[in-house]
Amino acid sequence: MSIIGMNKMESVFTKMLENPLVKEGLVFLQEDDENTLNEQIELTLVPAPSFLEAEKGKVFQSKLASFGLDDIQQDRHGNVFGIRYGTGKGPRIFVCAHLDTVFPEGTAITAEWKEGKVYAPGISDDGRGLAAVLTVLRTFHKTNMETEGDIIFGATVGEEGLGDLRGVKGLFKDREDIDAFISLEPGTPEEITYLGTGSHRYHVTYKGSGGHSFGDFGIPSAIHALGRAVSKIADVKTPIDPKTTFTVGTIAGGTSVNTIAQEASMMVDLRSNSQEELLQLEAKVLSILEKAAEEENNRWNSEKTVIEVVIKQVGDRPAGTQDPEASIIQTVIAAGKSIGLDPVLSAASSTDSNVPISLGIPAVTLGAGGACGGIHTLEEYFDPKDAYLGPQNLFLTILGLVGIKDSTKPLL
Repeated sequence: MSIIGMNKMESVFTKMLENPLVKEGLVFLQEDDENTLNEQIELTLVPAPSFLEAEKGKVFQSKLASFGLDDIQQDRHGNVFGIRYGTGKGPRIFVCAHLDTVFPEGTAITAEWKEGKVYAPGISDDGRGLAAVLTVLRTFHKTNMETEGDIIFGATVGEEGLGDLRGVKGLFKDREDIDAFISLEPGTPEEITYLGTGSHRYHVTYKGSGGHSFGDFGIPSAIHALGRAVSKIADVKTPIDPKTTFTVGTIAGGTSVNTIAQEASMMVDLRSNSQEELLQLEAKVLSILEKAAEEENNRWNSEKTVIEVVIKQVGDRPAGTQDPEASIIQTVIAAGKSIGLDPVLSAASSTDSNVPISLGIPAVTLGAGGACGGIHTLEEYFDPKDAYLGPQNLFLTILGLVGIKDSTKPLL
């Protein structure tokens, strides 16, 4: 964006900050900080492993119903959301956090304060995001701010791990009326994620007849075939830029020390910031997986008992890129600067925004405020110092994108 264009955008926020309702909203967000934290803890204490988010979804949906939204619903995928209509003269944006956590069913979840921080599994990822969505919605309701564009406030399912972004994938499969997308994750509002790291994940199983390590020696082994595959995968060369990676994350198989393995399996994770590079890496690895079975069979010249490989894709997250000069990104930057933040463009990562970015729909993932640590561990914590800056940044970003009735035009 040109200097003139950026100056024009910053002037919009200068004007916005003179609006009495905007001023009221920013003050309210700071005053609502403690209430937001209490709501964050409340939501965190409701278990929501990926694929088991229904209970937390009901709690979140009931909270949406308190703020005058229209068309509140749970879609067929489990996402919950409602719409706040504008004048119809602006874009429609979707603002959300994710309901699910990485912690399996049965994980004990309690909140404990230590040295000014609250500890609980999922308290930051994405308890903080959900609470930030609600406090911003509460601010719109309290100020009765009228916007040009529509705002859909919601929460998605299946963002984590093998959830494979299923909620946001389903959302964009079913709807074609979303012009921009904002997701919230733990962390500082100064960091702006605008690039999506893609990933393909596979569960790979080698199967054979198996047998006694001595009596049946000479028949192919499922573990040996898997070992051949791992060794070859480890030797694959990938580019540094765009960053492209691989790993064999887990291995299982065999029966005992004196058994020729009948079955062995592994999980393979492939990632890249480029969809093209991801597909090239995938092609190499899939070829290796087949060749490893073939080489194990040829090693023993086996005809009656052979190793077969079963390859099942269990993850498909698209990569995506955007021009850093895009309106949505520059709007976030200008919004942050207007309240004294120092916005930075983050490296690519995998979030709900991957899907809209890959579809060419403007999208960003923003930090929901506060500090965090121990993410995805039982020692996860949230530090609430100055956490209100996250919702303030989100509030201004939304207003910048959709515009304020009779005041500022949409920047999107």
